[in-house]
Amino acid sequence: MNQLARQQQALLGALLAHPGAQPANDALQRLQGLVLEPSSRGLAAYHANGHALAERALHAAYPVVTALVGSDSFAALARSFWRRHPPQRGDLACWGGDLPGFLADDPQLADVPYLADVARVEWALHRAAGAADADADPASYALLTEHEPDDLTLTLAPGTTVIHSPWPAASLVNAHLRGAPTLSEVATRLRDRAAERALVWRQALRPLVQPCEAGEAALLDALLRRQGLMTGLDAALALDAGFDFSAWLARAVGDGLVLGVGLRTPLHP
Repeated sequence: MNQLARQQQALLGALLAHPGAQPANDALQRLQGLVLEPSSRGLAAYHANGHALAERALHAAYPVVTALVGSDSFAALARSFWRRHPPQRGDLACWGGDLPGFLADDPQLADVPYLADVARVEWALHRAAGAADADADPASYALLTEHEPDDLTLTLAPGTTVIHSPWPAASLVNAHLRGAPTLSEVATRLRDRAAERALVWRQALRPLVQPCEAGEAALLDALLRRQGLMTGLDAALALDAGFDFSAWLARAVGDGLVLGVGLRTPLHP
């Protein structure tokens, strides 16, 4: 390893270690041994810049989590997360996906057990916003009359995912971002521990989330696992005997959730 690489490694160690802890002191000593004129002010500037970037990037992806914990607490959380899970690439819009697990493991957040699931929903919305575009294919619906259901799949909107939560996570996010339901309604659902399945997708350029019923969630879970349409319908009907696929499909097409129908690629030709 050349001198520059050693200096860079030492600098990263000094930046990412928790200030005041022994690893931070050790890293600073290594850095001082590699740099002719080490500057504590320069290192502090690196720290401040890294923390500010972390706070801005995480706040952009997690505005509801920020509101729930408060700006000051979120700033401290962002700094701790930055040290534990530093960015691995230059584009900070791609950084932050580990935050839900980080929140779930933090004992200091035990009194807000729904926070990690809110973060999962927000990260899914963030990813949906940046997902590759896809065009609707109205002509493809003719395949529904030409092939067996298990030979078919549905083309879903960019960023589609379903998050199963024991908390009303979708309602919490919508209450903060869109004002509906109201915060008092969500407080009641939280008190009642109303579980929700959060459906995230992108309608044109707008990422959306809404609670979905058990049958719809089962169907979408199967499609997202690349299983056939028949398998998904069987899963939906097992949870909801009254699931009406035709009515659901019409709504899903109108909402921009389903963009078309496709033939499954056989796993074993």
